[in-house]
Amino acid sequence: MKHRIVVLGAGYAGAFSAGYLARQLHRDDFEITVVNAEPDFVERLRLHQLAAGRDLRHRPLAEVFAGTGIRLRLARVTNVDVEHRTVTVADDEGVDRLEYDTLLYALGSTAADHGVAGVDEHAFPVAARPSALRLRARLDELGEGGKVLVVGGNLTAIEAATEIAEFRPELRVSLATSGELGGWLGTKARRHLLHAFDRFGITVHEHTTIERVEEAAALAADGTTFASDATVWAAGFAVHPIAAASGLAVAPNGQITVDRQMRSISHPDVYVAGDSAFVIGDNGRPLPMSCASAGYTGMQATAAIVGDRTGRKIKATALTYFGNHISLGREDGIFQLVDGDARSKSGALCGRSAAHVKSAIVAASGWAISHPTFGRPTHKYRLATTREHSADVVAA
Repeated sequence: MKHRIVVLGAGYAGAFSAGYLARQLHRDDFEITVVNAEPDFVERLRLHQLAAGRDLRHRPLAEVFAGTGIRLRLARVTNVDVEHRTVTVADDEGVDRLEYDTLLYALGSTAADHGVAGVDEHAFPVAARPSALRLRARLDELGEGGKVLVVGGNLTAIEAATEIAEFRPELRVSLATSGELGGWLGTKARRHLLHAFDRFGITVHEHTTIERVEEAAALAADGTTFASDATVWAAGFAVHPIAAASGLAVAPNGQITVDRQMRSISHPDVYVAGDSAFVIGDNGRPLPMSCASAGYTGMQATAAIVGDRTGRKIKATALTYFGNHISLGREDGIFQLVDGDARSKSGALCGRSAAHVKSAIVAASGWAISHPTFGRPTHKYRLATTREHSADVVAA
């Protein structure tokens, strides 16, 4: 019987990991199934562009995984039973249960509402494709002078505000953040950020905490009411509660606690990659939820899966965070370098060069995921019967 590997999620972490495993593992011994709710690979790093009105490249997962031997199951994950090693999924045809021997959990994250009233009913997150398209449709309805309020001060909020302001200059865009806009940036980078907001005509409300969202307004904790035809909610991320409900050991924020090789500390047959993983980076701090972290954790998780199942030596992937890359529309950006303690350095790349570097990185990530057979090894590893005697077992 083949060893069954089930990958939950086909975002940056899940899609990359599934393709890598398919390249490395022999089909006679391993069966890889990817479960994803949407039929397409979603470039989450570009969702603010989609929401603003720009079209993104269509990447069907069926085409991405064609020829790899990966089985694609389009369904929603509703439950994970780590004791019985099953995953319950649901689609238009009903409910099904998948059995696994090894599970790679890469369901990612979604927008965090922080318990703020009215967010679910009236706000427009940009953390998923359906909600980004819903925002796009709403912006299409607004006429000259329509009011858009972006809530949040993180990278997603900044990118959403500047993208909308650039692509739809007829709208009046503002941003409300509970802290100081770009307060974590170095002096050079923050100065550039504020100049960009001035250039786009974006009004900034700092030290403003939104405590309620209504259909046409957002109410701050100090009693201020902000009229808004579309409130964009970009106030951070949260992981799906499925992880905690499954019985896996989780951190207080719901992320799955893993060891240095991305194994669940409570259930070592479960590996985690992407935003769902709570892991300490090389600087002694938890890795942030980000595309960069998806890459690091995905590489480490797949190396561990291959090593644990074939007896190969497991290489350690560096878990080093270098900085924050922020788009400010299509032709402007910031790359803020950070030190070993994740504090911003004085140096930063700003302007068109920073925008082009980020665009190239995002494009390269999308290409790599869309070409999972690129660099396929001439040998694939077989399933080890014991780690002791199979460290070098391969087959053509």
